[in-house]
Amino acid sequence: ETMKRIRFKRIDWNTWRSRLIKTLAISAGVLLLAIVLSCVLYFCNVLPLAAMISIMVTALALVCVVGIDLALYRRFYVDKAPMEEEPQVSSAEEVSEEDVPHERTVRLMSPTQMVLRRFFRSKLSIVGLIMVVGLFLFCWIGPLVYTKWAPDEMDDKTKKIEYEASPITYTDPETGETVTYYQVNEVEKDLNQLASPSEDHPLGTDKLGRDVLARLMNGGRISLTVSFIAVFVITILGVIFGAIAGYAGGAIDNIIMRVCDILMCLPGLPLLLIMGMLIDAWGGQQWWGASMFDLEFRIYWLMGFLALISWSGTARLVRGQILSLREQEYMVAAEAMGYSTARKIFKHLVPNVMPQLIVNMTLSLGSMILYEASLSYLGLGAPEAHAAWGTMIQVISEDTNILENYFNVWGPPGICIIIAVLGFNFVGDGLRDALDPKMRR
Repeated sequence: ETMKRIRFKRIDWNTWRSRLIKTLAISAGVLLLAIVLSCVLYFCNVLPLAAMISIMVTALALVCVVGIDLALYRRFYVDKAPMEEEPQVSSAEEVSEEDVPHERTVRLMSPTQMVLRRFFRSKLSIVGLIMVVGLFLFCWIGPLVYTKWAPDEMDDKTKKIEYEASPITYTDPETGETVTYYQVNEVEKDLNQLASPSEDHPLGTDKLGRDVLARLMNGGRISLTVSFIAVFVITILGVIFGAIAGYAGGAIDNIIMRVCDILMCLPGLPLLLIMGMLIDAWGGQQWWGASMFDLEFRIYWLMGFLALISWSGTARLVRGQILSLREQEYMVAAEAMGYSTARKIFKHLVPNVMPQLIVNMTLSLGSMILYEASLSYLGLGAPEAHAAWGTMIQVISEDTNILENYFNVWGPPGICIIIAVLGFNFVGDGLRDALDPKMRR
């Protein structure tokens, strides 16, 4: 009975009940979110998608509830039950905590649980994760909800009246005094240009009468997609060449590292400007009956070229990690087992470098988004009809009136760029601290 009581203190009824209440509250919140999202999609005439999302989210919530409840149920009652191999202890004898097995008094955690615990302890990591998730929901789920305007649709339904002042100069013939008058004319515009935020246009319209909110969500898709593609290409090339250089050594290592030194000396942005001008010059030429470069995908060509000259940093990181890992005991065992070189590199060495690679990828995403925004601002990004965030800001370089008086046109894409860069940097810093084995916070 005393042994039962000692183990029962590990998780008493109040603790179990509080955890159960938290689990049910989280599940209820998820279900409520699913219901609200389903109603919104239903009223937007997206019924099949609404039903699918509702079923998936509800099923996920129910699985989480059942799994967590069963885990708590097992821990609560198994810890209470006596074990057969334990000696029977009389009630008169005292049982100290030293007599309890060590594995029953210490909660063991897997490396993944430790990393997640350190990551979610950081407030900046949580803020960054909320930023990133919010941007992805805004850019990919938002267009499914906000279907009133297309990104390239001009508002010719709402007539806009503007007032234009034209100067009239009058000279008095007697006194010779010159007076300037201004005649105000009322002009009716066919397009609802540069409209202020309203119910029809929550963020207003641009100079061509297109909805800013719809273009902002579509531009986020382009910016984030291009940045992710560039980061994945950089990571794949860096892992391949860095792993080969670190494992092979010798002449192969020297050749790959010298190539990395050359690539690190190349100026990225000037080369991208030159590449952009070449694409513009070759875009109209025909090659075997097809256009050599489609200007609609110019930003993808430029970011791909940027990835080809930017993998040297990742290769150096992978090489340094593999140089310290290839002499470990498990690599000696893999050598004794007769495994192939490719298996030893990509199955035993590269997985041990993945934590550093994940952090490097997360921190590189912010840089890629800034590169894409800079190229789009300089006119080398996506076409204006398929606006990226940088393309939406480019308008201030052409019309200073928009810069001074229409913050709703260029302000939201700038804010989205700031949120994306800060969010990825916060997440990267949190992962770097969580994956550091020296961290004990």
